[in-house]
Amino acid sequence: IGQEEPTMPGLLLGDEFPNFEADTTIGRIKFHDFLGNSWGILFSHPRDFTPVCTTELACAAKISDEFKKRGVKMIALSIDSVEDHRNWSKDVMAYNSAAETPLPFPIIADHKRELSVQLGMLDPDERDKDGMPLTARCVFVIGPDKKLKLSILYPATTGRNFDELLRVIDSLQLTAQKKVATPVDWKPGDKVMVIPSLSDAEAKSLFPNGVTTQEVPSGKKYLRYTHI
Repeated sequence: IGQEEPTMPGLLLGDEFPNFEADTTIGRIKFHDFLGNSWGILFSHPRDFTPVCTTELACAAKISDEFKKRGVKMIALSIDSVEDHRNWSKDVMAYNSAAETPLPFPIIADHKRELSVQLGMLDPDERDKDGMPLTARCVFVIGPDKKLKLSILYPATTGRNFDELLRVIDSLQLTAQKKVATPVDWKPGDKVMVIPSLSDAEAKSLFPNGVTTQEVPSGKKYLRYTHI
């Protein structure tokens, strides 16, 4: 009788993010304490001293002020040791032509892959020389309420777009405060959409800049826009 592959638990949007303890390049942390009342972004990497991961960490380091400006604490995860992380960080900053500058965020050590399994991060197709699965390129955005707001999963072979991560954080932070949704390719300053659950009267009182409705053949009045 063939054994079934164990399923990874993973996380769903709206779940409380686990308050895990882990060793990192800044010492041992409890995740919720690390976040405090901030938003957070956790991004995982298949392995230290690998090419795509190095370009990603370098980009994250270069734009770390953009995350800070938005009140977002950054933390990375890779399956190697703290010592490897520290040595790799020097390569990353040298790639940025900033060899003397420390990496501006910590990296979690998960060499036993316990956290990667708990968070559903393993890539079934990518394995190391010992046949052990590597972590995929996960991105988790966590709100101040410690709940998962966004999850994106890339395979190990595809590097992430950090401009897109900033864009979705802008959307998440806006829509957490206002009764709007952001349309395709939205950027801060663009018009936003009024959520369908609001009546026209409620929308009129909530959005002093006015609400415009786009006509469609169905005659339904669901494409309502406003500027915030």
